[in-house]
Amino acid sequence: MALPNINPTSTNSWKKLKEHFNDVKDVHMKDSFAEDKDRANKFTIKWDDFYVDFSKNRITSETFKYLLELADDVKLKAAIESQFSGEIINQTEGRAVLHTALRAPESYNVKVDGENVVPEVYKVKRKIETFTNEIVNGDLKGYTGKPFDTIVNIGIGGSDLGPAMVVDSLQYYKNHLTTYFVSNVDGDHVNEVIKKLNPETTLFVIVSKTFTTQETLSNANTLKEWFLKSANEVDIAKHFVAVSTNIESVKNFGIDQNNIFPMWDWVGGRFSLWSAVGLSISLAVGYDNYDSLLKGANKMDTHFKNEDFKNNIPVVLALISVWYNNFFGAESEAVIPYSQYLNQFATYLQQGIMESNGKSIDRNGNPIDYETGTLIWGEPGTNSQHAFFQLIHQGTKLVPADFIGFTKSLHGNQDHQDKLTSNFLAQTEALLNGKTEAEVLAEGTREDIIPFKIFQGNKPTNTIFINKLSPESLGKLIAMYEHKIFVQGIIWNIFSYDQFGVELGKQLASKILQEFNNVENNEHDSSTQNLLKYYKGMS
Repeated sequence: MALPNINPTSTNSWKKLKEHFNDVKDVHMKDSFAEDKDRANKFTIKWDDFYVDFSKNRITSETFKYLLELADDVKLKAAIESQFSGEIINQTEGRAVLHTALRAPESYNVKVDGENVVPEVYKVKRKIETFTNEIVNGDLKGYTGKPFDTIVNIGIGGSDLGPAMVVDSLQYYKNHLTTYFVSNVDGDHVNEVIKKLNPETTLFVIVSKTFTTQETLSNANTLKEWFLKSANEVDIAKHFVAVSTNIESVKNFGIDQNNIFPMWDWVGGRFSLWSAVGLSISLAVGYDNYDSLLKGANKMDTHFKNEDFKNNIPVVLALISVWYNNFFGAESEAVIPYSQYLNQFATYLQQGIMESNGKSIDRNGNPIDYETGTLIWGEPGTNSQHAFFQLIHQGTKLVPADFIGFTKSLHGNQDHQDKLTSNFLAQTEALLNGKTEAEVLAEGTREDIIPFKIFQGNKPTNTIFINKLSPESLGKLIAMYEHKIFVQGIIWNIFSYDQFGVELGKQLASKILQEFNNVENNEHDSSTQNLLKYYKGMS
């Protein structure tokens, strides 16, 4: 077997953590800082342009020691080697998991089924580079001879969330091309985008591994029909390109075979932005910036693969997350980037984390009797401070949070950056310390209001400070969370890279769609039956 099959609850380290948890669960971090003046330095990792302070967590040196022992007990080091060397670690689907190979240097040798895949990766990258430059420079033109000014990415899930998030995050680096993303099968979505398009100057990028995904094909056909109101069938080849493995279906759609960008089954959808799925990113920000994104991710890959666990950013963040999820019973984690550019980042991570580790069967095929997965949510600061922070500060739920900030503003407005960063730092300090009754009294608060103004504090946070939001630093940040997902999956003894839970709803939707076309099927519960009748009666 490519991965170890170790129930984490059976390990010595887990038993130690359980006992230890009872000793420290009521300790206030404020006291821990008072007792150890070097605490912040002990629990900070400085790497490249990242400064990761995890000292504001409900951990002690002993906690950290046992968590590192847990990583050893579940054979994490061997699992990391298995992934990077191309072993079949996605065992339920019989695949390697090698999104890391997509950003590896050309000199690397990464084998799948005995064959080095890196040369093929670089062949596709060169194709992306050439195509990007031809579109951006205006060398490739539309059917009326005009250069392209608009890109429409048509995909869903990993074929949409990753590229859409990166293009949004790197707006500062965008070129003259306007980029839209069409994902939802909701016809109102695609039709709102159509209102903004000129058929003469729009390039459509259809992203679907199988070229059978209902949402993607429905939207692609709708856009094709709209395009053909102005153009001819032969013009499809100039305006539509595809990222897919289904060559025949793509050609039948009318796309030129030279404009098909391949994918590989050893790259999962939610980790595919590094592949040709990232074509829209390359078009939007230019190939050089896209390549920097990949190089940044590779730097994090190297750090993750080689660094000692105690200084390994993804490993440490994953261990802390397991500590809260499995011992404190914290079910969710907030991701709070203090950058408006990263407003889609938490949405992107929801798929990556919840689709990967939302599993209840272990790698032995047995039901799990411990918690796996975490609910991920968040919005940028400072907006989020005026929204859900009340619950984090004074609610009954424990919500560990990652605060992501940048020391430099891209547009150079120091006044705004200082105000943003003062909030960034103040919130983690406030969550740590809270506010005592004495402090509330000292403010002259009316006696009957005092209880409402007390903050318990002791709310855990990680602070991830990065010098500047650049394509390279964004690549590192995304890869950091990818590796955190991997570590959690290894500890929880689950397969992180299948997503069978996505399929059931799709299958049932196909049956119900047939009923809209008067094909009878009465195999429904009474609620669904009534809802079907109501919809058919109203539509």
